[in-house]
Amino acid sequence: MDLLINVGLPISLAIIMLSLGIGLEIADFRRVLNRKYPFAIGAVCQVVLLPIAAFFTVTLFGLPPEIAVGFMLLSFCPGGVTSNILTKLAKGDVALSVSLTAVISILSILTVPFLAAWSITYFMAENAPDVSISGLAIAMFLITTLPVAIGVGVRRFATGFANRIEGGLSTLATVLFVMIVVAALAGNWQIFIDNLGIMGTGLISLNVALLLIGLGIARAANLSSAECKSISIDTGIQNSTLGITLAALITGTESGFSPLALPSAVYGITMYAVVLPFLVWFRRR
Repeated sequence: MDLLINVGLPISLAIIMLSLGIGLEIADFRRVLNRKYPFAIGAVCQVVLLPIAAFFTVTLFGLPPEIAVGFMLLSFCPGGVTSNILTKLAKGDVALSVSLTAVISILSILTVPFLAAWSITYFMAENAPDVSISGLAIAMFLITTLPVAIGVGVRRFATGFANRIEGGLSTLATVLFVMIVVAALAGNWQIFIDNLGIMGTGLISLNVALLLIGLGIARAANLSSAECKSISIDTGIQNSTLGITLAALITGTESGFSPLALPSAVYGITMYAVVLPFLVWFRRR
């Protein structure tokens, strides 16, 4: 188990972020300058409204401290490759989704460590583990930002090679993700069973609420139909592997996967069931 957490988990996340970077171009970052308004709406939904919605959810459902922190960690994680794929399936604005994923993923090394430290102190009080904000930021840089930058560089200077390995990387990342989710659930099986009802209800409620909040705000901002779909999905879909990794970075590996990882692990399964009806609805619009 320690080998899986210490080696498999960081490698899995790094590969996922590398596969994200491989699919990005410099133009995806430049696009933000040309589409400031839609990007700003999506960024506010992800960085500000998403954690607020998670906080109200854990308060409303009265979740245990460690599970509550797990919810908050998940809410701090930006969307990943999955949100881009789902946006494409929904006939949304893929370019906007990719731009949001690219920029917010890089900015997360500045936002996530501080927000994670606050949520642990707030919910766990005297039982809170020590959190090194600088250590967390460095770790996130190494396993998220750096792989994305490498991927973008490979796409820029070796486009043919990037095209050849993109599919294989995505498949490998998916396999590793499934292994991590299964291991996180198995390592906390009793806690998972004891809290499945309320945790599952809370996660599904939060997921549905975020998809609707993103859609509602985008519509209120008079964005196009495709942009509304993109912002809805990017607000409602988080990088659950990053949530599991954050839990491991915060609590260490001495006792296996932490209960803090449970919400992200369960969410990695439930989000597909939740988003499917939205995809069907979006494709018909």
